[in-house]
Amino acid sequence: MKLLLCLVYSVLFLSAPLCSHALCVKASIANVRSGPGTGYEKIWQVYRFMPLKKVGVSISGDWYAVRDVDGDVSWIHKTLVTDEYHCAIVKSKTVNVRTGPGTNYPRKFSEPTSQYSSFRILRTKGAWIKVKDEWNNVGWIHNNYLWID
Repeated sequence: MKLLLCLVYSVLFLSAPLCSHALCVKASIANVRSGPGTGYEKIWQVYRFMPLKKVGVSISGDWYAVRDVDGDVSWIHKTLVTDEYHCAIVKSKTVNVRTGPGTNYPRKFSEPTSQYSSFRILRTKGAWIKVKDEWNNVGWIHNNYLWID
């Protein structure tokens, strides 16, 4: 089924096999739209380090069809995203960010990080991911709690 969807997107949006290509939002704030252009409805705003999967490209090549953590497909302008690094988003209601790669390390913040918080991935150590948020706070999160592009 995934291969068929990839082929359909490739034909419809005149893209090469670009399905599930990892992207990260690089702008501080980016509008995600219902179609490939500013004339389409703004569905929501995303913030730096939001991970997205590229599943198609507009005929002009300026807009990417992207799938988010919830599986919704929308559109974003190509200048607002990058594939130069990887990103992750919290998929559980809350998660503790740790000072090191393990539950034996103390929590980084007094409160757990909430669902849909996004991060740039710095490195991995086993099942633990070292991340940085948009304010340059660094910590570790177990990969079970993250959706990674």
